[in-house]
Amino acid sequence: MISGTVTIATEICKGCELCIVSCPQDSLGLSPSINHKGFRFAQLVQDNCTGCTNCALVCPDSAITVYRETKSSKRASNPLVASQAA
Repeated sequence: MISGTVTIATEICKGCELCIVSCPQDSLGLSPSINHKGFRFAQLVQDNCTGCTNCALVCPDSAITVYRETKSSKRASNPLVASQAA
């Protein structure tokens, strides 16, 4: 299973909500705070991001960076399976 997270450059984000709409996991939402430009900015509101990159792809200001990591599976950690693959 894949998990991910995002960082959002809050001072660049204009709160257009394109990332929020594009997120299939509903992981993003608008912050109640505003940045120095006077915009509410996007933020991670749930810890269920899969790292799909939809949000970063639609962001017109490239304010989103996606980090993805693969969770180790039981099959990969099984020494018998590892020795058979070698």
